[in-house]
Amino acid sequence: MDVKLGNLEDNARKTSIEVLNASVAEGVALGRAIKQAHWNIKGQGFIGIHELFDQVKRRIDDNVDEMAERVQQLDGVALGTVEEAMKTSKLEAYPTDLVSVNDHVEAIVSRMRKYGGKLRAGITTTDEAGDPNTADILTTASNQADKDTWFISSFID
Repeated sequence: MDVKLGNLEDNARKTSIEVLNASVAEGVALGRAIKQAHWNIKGQGFIGIHELFDQVKRRIDDNVDEMAERVQQLDGVALGTVEEAMKTSKLEAYPTDLVSVNDHVEAIVSRMRKYGGKLRAGITTTDEAGDPNTADILTTASNQADKDTWFISSFID
């Protein structure tokens, strides 16, 4: 007999919690990388990318919040501490010696692309597990990440 929570099968719930927490960790790690770039960027075009980094971070934070709240809806525990992100995230550590606009933009775009790819993989996983609502949350985050990647990449010379 399948255990159900609402109309969601237990396996779908567990799968979604796992995918969502991994996505939360990736979003937290990416957000901190963006803030590192925001604080330390220098060069031509500084103010535009400096302000864009803050806007992108806010949008990532909003999507991470949606993911973490979905974990709660599924009776899970959202894992969004910096320590958890360090342990769980597959994004490479952000270099602390970058200064130029191009170097920061390239480093952030690389991480944004990986984040978007992980979100898309999560969409497939949660949808196949039987949780289209979680897939929708991840789709929204993925669409925004793709758009923000495009905006940031426009600063590359």
